[in-house]
Amino acid sequence: MANEKEFTIEEKLTALSQLQAVYTEIDKIKTLRGELPLEVQDLEDEIAGLTTRIEKYNNDISVQKTEINIKKAEIEDAKALIEKYKEQQENVRNNREFDFLNKEIEFKSLEIELAEKRIKEFSAEITNKELDKEKAVENLNDKKEALDQKKKELEEIISETKQDEEKLIAKTQKIEKNIDSRLLDAFKRIRKNARNGLAVVGVERNACGGCFNKIPAQRQLDIKSRKKIIVCEYCGRILVDSSENK
Repeated sequence: MANEKEFTIEEKLTALSQLQAVYTEIDKIKTLRGELPLEVQDLEDEIAGLTTRIEKYNNDISVQKTEINIKKAEIEDAKALIEKYKEQQENVRNNREFDFLNKEIEFKSLEIELAEKRIKEFSAEITNKELDKEKAVENLNDKKEALDQKKKELEEIISETKQDEEKLIAKTQKIEKNIDSRLLDAFKRIRKNARNGLAVVGVERNACGGCFNKIPAQRQLDIKSRKKIIVCEYCGRILVDSSENK
């Protein structure tokens, strides 16, 4: 929460410059970590995706194995009926009954052929999915190993810089009390959108220290007077004279 005390523009600019300087130090610490945090996140996302894929392979294989068992049961039922129909053929009273049973036998034989075909198809799909699953598991293990290594590297860097970062964060919180909430929000918004994290920059060689566009002489005088908060008309950064930003 911003302090209720009313600060002058000069005090606000001084606080903003100090805040920027501390955040720049925090950014340097984060730079030491490089792309490791993003690499860790990417690996975790890939592992989650591979885990989901392997689960799907397992589910699909399980479903296909169930289908195979169903087809095998259908084959056994059909064979039993064929035997039954053949026995009945021995006791038929006329050709009509014999032909009817013969058609039933043919129909059940076709059912068996179809079921056997489906079993072969399911078996081939299972084989393919087992191979895909094996590759996915191998890939998953590699990703887990890489993640462990990246996490270890990141933890070592964080451990080395943790105390310094905590001190700097505490410092930012102290400085932020001297900046009203609207100005602080604007500072954080500019900083977020700035590629290098600089929301407050000095005037260097008559130009903006952020985008390097020239600043008119009268505007430079206004900046040095510290009577109002001035932003660069090109990049939107808050401008202070060079001595204020050091």
